[in-house]
Amino acid sequence: MAAQKWTCTGLRWSLEGPALVWSGGRRSALTWGKRVAFGVLDGTARRCVGARGHLCPTRTAVPGRSTGARCEDCARLDRAHSVAADTIADDPRPYRVYLAWFGPGLVKVGITAAERGSARLLEQGAVCFSWLGTGPLMAARRTEELLRAALGVPDRIPYAVKRTVRASLPGGAEERAAEVVALHARAVSLGNWPESLVPAPCQVVDHMDEFGLQRAGPAAGAVIELVAGGRVGGELVAAAGPDLHLAVEGRGVLVLDTRLLPGWELTPAQEGSEITLPVKDFGARQDGLF
Repeated sequence: MAAQKWTCTGLRWSLEGPALVWSGGRRSALTWGKRVAFGVLDGTARRCVGARGHLCPTRTAVPGRSTGARCEDCARLDRAHSVAADTIADDPRPYRVYLAWFGPGLVKVGITAAERGSARLLEQGAVCFSWLGTGPLMAARRTEELLRAALGVPDRIPYAVKRTVRASLPGGAEERAAEVVALHARAVSLGNWPESLVPAPCQVVDHMDEFGLQRAGPAAGAVIELVAGGRVGGELVAAAGPDLHLAVEGRGVLVLDTRLLPGWELTPAQEGSEITLPVKDFGARQDGLF
């Protein structure tokens, strides 16, 4: 009998929480305490997932540690005609400009389609954020560029950096919001804002409860890639951006970046199966002198 197999297309966030999405559109809602367990089909390779709804014509093998799961040609096609690449300037939808905070000293400016609400911020793993304003796409882009040029605010932060600072986040919501509040005030005081962008008051939204990070505690390590025949099983204790924080028996809390899943053929894992995937150890964190 052939093994049951699934292909994951990634993790999606909504106001209801995170969910794994499978080929065909089926979703698996992720709730705290849920067991997340799967294996990678033995004897298989990770294949390019294609682009913009089209399968990769060559089914090219892609590296296990890639978070994009696309070959060069499909990655180029996927980026074409995207907001990120500034190739759809005539998009008629309203866009929002935001300030997102990921940890001490890590604030970025970005834009998202207004219809998406805060989903984009959840997907990025923003611990807290505030809107700056709403307007046409190019007005939002000009505001983003204004903040980069005038205040030195980046529009990208490497994901590995976001993950690293989660172990030392301030415990209070007010302290977490402080940098966003200060930067929002500086941004509003700038001149030359596009007239078509409607400013928004500073109202910081905190995602610590949505992510469950305070309850989960520091992670002991992270899965660095999936391999054929490998498996993992653990209890979901937190999630932030694409990361699932799994309590794995005998290993503590391990981070699984769900961007590593697409392109593999996955199978259900048996209860109690140990982790046999490559893991990067974060090392012991000393809480005191002794």
